[in-house]
Amino acid sequence: MTPDELSELKELVEFLKENEINEFDFERGELKIRLKFAPPVHASSVSGLDLARLSQMLAPAPHTPIAGGPGHVAVAPAALVSEADVPVEEEKLHVVKSPIVGTFYESSAPGAPAFIKVGDQVENAQVLCIVEAMKLMNEIESDAAGEVVKRWVTNGQPVEYGQPLFSLRLS
Repeated sequence: MTPDELSELKELVEFLKENEINEFDFERGELKIRLKFAPPVHASSVSGLDLARLSQMLAPAPHTPIAGGPGHVAVAPAALVSEADVPVEEEKLHVVKSPIVGTFYESSAPGAPAFIKVGDQVENAQVLCIVEAMKLMNEIESDAAGEVVKRWVTNGQPVEYGQPLFSLRLS
């Protein structure tokens, strides 16, 4: 991927986040991109102006031919949990955040018991969950010891870098 293409991709990701576009597929020649953000929490709409801007951004570069037929864009609101979404009474809790973008899994295999559940005591460096990224299963470890008081995501949910996964009451 050229530096120009990487810059275009970064601009596209920012646009999708700003306009709460949940899922996006793009194909230009040999380049195929699929982006998925967290599922919606609240309804929102994307204006015609925003869609026009998206179309302009996706227009092929003058030197790049497009292969295939018309593209497909699915539009839906994204739901990212930010620091502002943490209730005031929980601000004193330690939040374990996702270190990578991927898919959250509560256990090592389908049907296996969850690594932890709300109410469990966890130790520093204890495995809390798995985040799958590019077919790699990454064990996410606790960076503090304490009681699990909240799980912010559901099993199989896409997660973003820095998105809260668990809240701990430190011990």
